[in-house]
Amino acid sequence: MAHFPGRVPIDSYGAGGFGFAEMSHRGSILALPSGIHAWNPDPLALKPEDFAPVLAERDAIELLVIGTGLAMARPPRPVREALAAAGIMIDPMATGHAVATYNLLLAEKRRVAAALIAVDHRA
Repeated sequence: MAHFPGRVPIDSYGAGGFGFAEMSHRGSILALPSGIHAWNPDPLALKPEDFAPVLAERDAIELLVIGTGLAMARPPRPVREALAAAGIMIDPMATGHAVATYNLLLAEKRRVAAALIAVDHRA
């Protein structure tokens, strides 16, 4: 179930969570066309299953921005292959950059989603 239904920008990040739509959430999130959802992957061992909600909405997503924490990290090959097979391009980057990129593309009405790993402080 979504914390917030619909597509909204991410207002803040850090302190282990995110702010959006005058709400806050501690932990990682998925920002999907259906809304903002809690996301609980192991950031050091991402698996294709972690992206099942993204794959379920693949028809509405062209690009998935992946916020990988304080530094950019390339997702494991099985994750990249699963998303590519679904026709979803990915752009991994540090979470702070991912938030800014997601917000910009959302404002441009692009078919974007974000998988954002929470960070304890702003980079």
